[in-house]
Amino acid sequence: MKKKGFFGYRQYVIAGLLIALAAVGTTALYSSRQEEKREQMEEELAREMQKQSDDIAAQEDSEQSAEASALVPPRQSYDEMENELDDPAVTAEIAEEDDTAETEESEETEQQTVQTANTAQSLHFSEELLWPMEGNVVINYSMDSTVYFPTLDQYKYNPAVIIAGEVNGKVYAVAKGQIKSIKNDEVTGCTVTVDLGDGYEAVYGQLKELNFAEGDYVEAGHVLGYIGEPTKYFTVEGSNLYFELDKDGIPVDPIAYFE
Repeated sequence: MKKKGFFGYRQYVIAGLLIALAAVGTTALYSSRQEEKREQMEEELAREMQKQSDDIAAQEDSEQSAEASALVPPRQSYDEMENELDDPAVTAEIAEEDDTAETEESEETEQQTVQTANTAQSLHFSEELLWPMEGNVVINYSMDSTVYFPTLDQYKYNPAVIIAGEVNGKVYAVAKGQIKSIKNDEVTGCTVTVDLGDGYEAVYGQLKELNFAEGDYVEAGHVLGYIGEPTKYFTVEGSNLYFELDKDGIPVDPIAYFE
């Protein structure tokens, strides 16, 4: 009986051990599967994140390429550019564009220079004039009554003063002004009109060898030119200076303004 009991006890022990081993084996198997599953999930997650990162990078590269293409026009090959430059029509067009740009720039610069000069040289009539030359008045200003002209042997109105002077004598600017015009007149010869500002103009006749040109500015006392030979209308009077002063186009007596 004792022997049987012993063997029965061993059976129970062995059975218990088997159950315990089975439990441990199951637990180990379960843990191993869980570890494999976890590792698999981590690998899948890593692949998904890498895929998303690659997609974002590709999208950014595509957008940057599109922006660069919009900002920078397609570049011609060297051969294409060389062929175009060899084309006479293209060369002429480029030269014309360059000339147009240079002309526009030159005109703009010239206009700015003129505007600056006009601003700097604004004119105002001083109402006090220098004598244009030394000499005697041989025919006075007269617009109220006629005066005698020896060469013409007749009486006429005279819008100027006729001042006797030697040929080559200096003629001075009576005031600051800008030369408005230079012309040859049958009666007064080489005639210079100077804008004095405020509607006043000085007219010098019977001149030669001018020192200034149209558009130039002169100061009071500058030598405008020199007395020339008289025209046929003043041969008896001899060489002289014809000097006229106008206000708004109407002659006034210059003697009243001389210092």
